[in-house]
Amino acid sequence: MRRLFSRGLLVALLAAVAPAQAQIGALLPGFGPQPSAGTAQATPQAGGTQSAAQPPAQTGVGTAPAAAGSFPAATPVQPGVQPVPFNPAPAGYDYSANLASDVFGANLFTGSFARLSASNFNADYAIAVGDQVQVRLWGAFEFDSRIAVDPQGNIFLPHVGPVRVLGVRNQDLQRVVEQAVARVFRANVSSYASLAVAQPVRVFVGGYVNRPGLYSGTSLDSALNYLDQAGGIALDRGSFLDVQIKRGAAVRARLDLYDFLLDGRMQPVQLADGDVIFVGPRRSTIKALGLAENTNRFEFAGRSLPMAELVRLARPFASATHVRVTRNTGTVLKTEYYALDQSAEVSLGNGDAVEFTADKKPGIITVRVQGEHDSLQEYVLPYGSRLADVMKQIRFSERSDRDNIQLFRASVKDRQRQMLATALHGLEASVLTARSGTSDEATLRKEEADLVLQWVDRARKVDPSGQVLIAESAQRDELLLENGDIINVPARDGLVLVSGDVLFPNAIAYDRKLGVRDYIAGAGGFVQNAGTSRVVIAHVNGSFNDLGSADDWGFKGGADSVRPGDQILVLPKIDVKSRQVLKDMTQILYQIAIAARVVLSF
Repeated sequence: MRRLFSRGLLVALLAAVAPAQAQIGALLPGFGPQPSAGTAQATPQAGGTQSAAQPPAQTGVGTAPAAAGSFPAATPVQPGVQPVPFNPAPAGYDYSANLASDVFGANLFTGSFARLSASNFNADYAIAVGDQVQVRLWGAFEFDSRIAVDPQGNIFLPHVGPVRVLGVRNQDLQRVVEQAVARVFRANVSSYASLAVAQPVRVFVGGYVNRPGLYSGTSLDSALNYLDQAGGIALDRGSFLDVQIKRGAAVRARLDLYDFLLDGRMQPVQLADGDVIFVGPRRSTIKALGLAENTNRFEFAGRSLPMAELVRLARPFASATHVRVTRNTGTVLKTEYYALDQSAEVSLGNGDAVEFTADKKPGIITVRVQGEHDSLQEYVLPYGSRLADVMKQIRFSERSDRDNIQLFRASVKDRQRQMLATALHGLEASVLTARSGTSDEATLRKEEADLVLQWVDRARKVDPSGQVLIAESAQRDELLLENGDIINVPARDGLVLVSGDVLFPNAIAYDRKLGVRDYIAGAGGFVQNAGTSRVVIAHVNGSFNDLGSADDWGFKGGADSVRPGDQILVLPKIDVKSRQVLKDMTQILYQIAIAARVVLSF
């Protein structure tokens, strides 16, 4: 009876221990019950690997082979650290000075490098201490973990031992690990290795930079990343030609950023923790101006720079023919002038300014003829041609109004635009500097100023015609033509256009019996009091008649004052309190009507 009780107690103890042992075996491989011979995994054979199978899902632990006499099970490897996030430039750093600078290469540092860290894959990257290597083994033996390169330059693989990867190129990492595994496992074990995270490093950035200091990144990041974090090179003091990479007292590399800016070449330098990026002092500089793609301040080594090298850097436009060199050194300012194709050997010095110009003699001009005629529209003429040279080539039609030929010139249009801009600027000044005696008056003036400024904004968009009055000139045929002139031959349409401050702006058939009042009445009459409206007649040939207000017309508003093709402009009344503003606006309104034949309502 006692023997039966002992046997039952032993069975109960074994039943209680078995689940715990199974649980421990799940947590710690190598413990727990061994599978039977019918279910055991095949014992791996030393001497080779298999790469055709696909890797299993990540487990983070290794599973020992089941066969007896196998290697001891590996202890679980802790999960690898997460990738180190990039370290952008300090929050709120202002890169606008780099964007606005004329220094060549200043726009290289705008925060773009600092915002993005390098990709983890670089075929030539050399594995360094601290890098994270992802290793996966599957088949008869399973293992999946991220392993850090230890200070001896090794990674430790279960059942394989230390594998030296220090200095191994990224593209060779898989081959090195595969060979190490193959020396232990002959078959049924496949391997895959890749660089997961490059070593996080801290690099000193010093010398002539905007924000010297210690910056974080990875050993994959380029020197540009760390320079960008430091705010870039100090534009008025630092050199783009002398960027040194130091490790201890030794200079490992010297970078010339012009190689990257001009040719896209960047010397690969793998940085380590504690390295120093040092920017040297700025060297000699030359300023390029004028007709060139790169109108910047360039840096060069030595005491002089050939003009041919500056041409390579500045890339002048095809239209550039000459260079003007201003020597800024010494006590006397000197200016030299050379033909561009003969200036390759000209020596330039520190502080010189070189302007690329187009020094071309006028040879051929083109004149366009528009309107009612039966001849060509484009004429090519030698420089110095006159209006008569074109007029004799024009074949007029029956509807051509040859007595009222119109000439439009770009240079005149530009002067009209400049004069209008000057007048509008003066009007703005008058409005904004007007004084008020009381708070109520100040409120009214503010509302009035807002309306005037809105009117000024609309006036700035008016496009002058650039018309030259030639019809009434006795020397019309002797007028010299300019390149780009436009000659318009108006048609005899027999219409009179009425526009401006009338109820129904319209075109009315010409009638020699009708006067100005009749045409305005035909357009619905004045919008406001006739005695306060100013009327201007714009004739086809470009001349104008200012009739003043309706109360002042007298005989000037008779039938003989209107011709076929004319435009009657009724200018609105300006209702503002300030006399000076009233005077200025009235004058500008008249100028706009003359220059563009447009009535700008207030």
